[in-house]
Order: sequence, then C-alpha cells, then structure tokens
Amino acid sequence: MQLEYYINGFRSYLQLERGLSANSIAAYLKDVQKLLSYLALEGKDPAAAEIKLDDLQGLLVMLYEMGMEASSQARIISGLKSFFHYLLLENAIENDPASLLEGPRLARKLPDTLGLEEINSMIATIDASRPEGMRNKVMLEVLYGSGLRVSELTELKRSGLHTEIGFLKVTGKGNKERLVPMGSVASKLLDIYLREVRVHLAVQKGHEDYVFLNRFGKRLSRISVFNLVKAAALKAGIRKTISPHTFRHSFATHLVEGGADLRAVQEMLGHASITTTEIYTHLDRNYLREVITQYHPRS
Repeated sequence: MQLEYYINGFRSYLQLERGLSANSIAAYLKDVQKLLSYLALEGKDPAAAEIKLDDLQGLLVMLYEMGMEASSQARIISGLKSFFHYLLLENAIENDPASLLEGPRLARKLPDTLGLEEINSMIATIDASRPEGMRNKVMLEVLYGSGLRVSELTELKRSGLHTEIGFLKVTGKGNKERLVPMGSVASKLLDIYLREVRVHLAVQKGHEDYVFLNRFGKRLSRISVFNLVKAAALKAGIRKTISPHTFRHSFATHLVEGGADLRAVQEMLGHASITTTEIYTHLDRNYLREVITQYHPRS
C-alpha cells in the first residue's frame, strides 16, 4: 500500500496518541513530504516496506548539498524516525530503515538571556495608561515571572488562574498540564488587568475563558506577542536577538544563578528531561568565574 495512506494515519497518531500541537504535527508531516519529494525526484514510488536506509541517506545528502543547516537536518531525521516507528507499530514494515539513520553532530548553542535591568528597561517602554499597554506590561511580567512558553501564555485560561496562592495552571507540550508559581509583581498586575482592563472588553463567543485578548475580544495570537517583545527591545535599545522565549531563558537562568534546585526549575519549565534544563548551568561564564573566585580555597 502506498505511503499516502499511512500519512493520514500518522497524522491521527500524532494528534491522538502523542498529543502533539497542530504546529508540531504540521512539522512532522512536512518532514515526511520531503521524503516523498526526494523519492519522486529519484523516479521511485515505493510501498512503505520497500524504502531502504539508502533512500533516507540519499535524502540527507541532497539536503546537505542544498546548504540546509545541521539543526534543520536533525529535526527532519527526528520526524522521519517517528514516521517509521509508526509504520512499525502498524505492521506496515518489518524492519525500520530509520533506526540506523544518523544525523549531523550539533553544536550546543547557548541562548541569549536578559539581565534584570534589561528586562526592566523593556517593560518601562510600555505605556501602561492605555488598556492595551497594561495588557502588554502584564504579559511581559508573566513571561518573566513564570517562564512560560509563548503558546502557554496565549492559551492561558482564567479558569487556570490561582493568583490568591500565586500559581497558574498551564498546558504545555504534549497537552501536559502543570502548575507554575508566579512572581508577586506579575500576580498583582494580572489581578489589576483582569479587574480594570479585561472586564471592559466585548469578548467574542468562544474566547470567554482566555486571559489575554486583542481589541476585538479574541484570544491574542502568538505573533502579536513576538511583535510586542521585538518592539520593546528596540525601544529599550537592546541589540540582542530577542523573542518571547528569551524571557523564559532569563527566568530559568536567574533562578539557577540564584541557587535554585535544578529539579525545581525543570518542573517549572515543564521539561521532560533534566538534561534539557542542565543547559542553564552553562549559561553565564562570568557568574561561574565569580563562584570559583569566591568559594574555591585556591582562589
């Protein structure tokens, strides 16, 4: 049976069994389509069971020659491995050709972070006297005060707020829910936004439970948050590569630098593996140098 039949099943598998978001599912399917396009260029239209390791390696060679970055190649390999794992589960193949597929070695890139003064200067650029400005200020405070992903911020529900005890209930990757503590500044401003700004909006049907709304009364989009962060960084004169995720990196970095337990930071960020969180122990070399200078007996 041809591959197109299994692609539809793969989509359902990613959505129902793995609980991935629409964006993640689209990325996985795009990876599989790249394989189909390569096979078509090679004049092949094989059944799933006929695809060999050589075919997958040929695709990677083509992507490399096209100048694709190693990180993008690695992501495509991850998508193809998932697809062939699904085919194995469905008994569409007896042997997984992707099991021996190796990707390029990736350099571990350390993300940009912001200092507290830089964060304060970005927030200070926002005119909180305007309703939209108050909303924007609260969003930046929540991003930094709780370390949320941008999708977790835009999907934040009023029913998930527990500001009286300083916690938010968010839905992260894989539709996994977790409780995240919130800083006192973010918590107070969020209460003010809900009582004095959001209450005056004409909320559209189906958007009643979302915390952050646009001027039309609908859930705010992810791109709106990106634009807000970029504009605030520009006004504050910050020349780093800044995105909403930078606030998440800064949240984690400042906690670790302050002595927070790595397991606690992992729980707050919603990382499935502690190894993902461990990157924050390598971020600030100046901080590490200060630690050894202060505490090592030979310093």
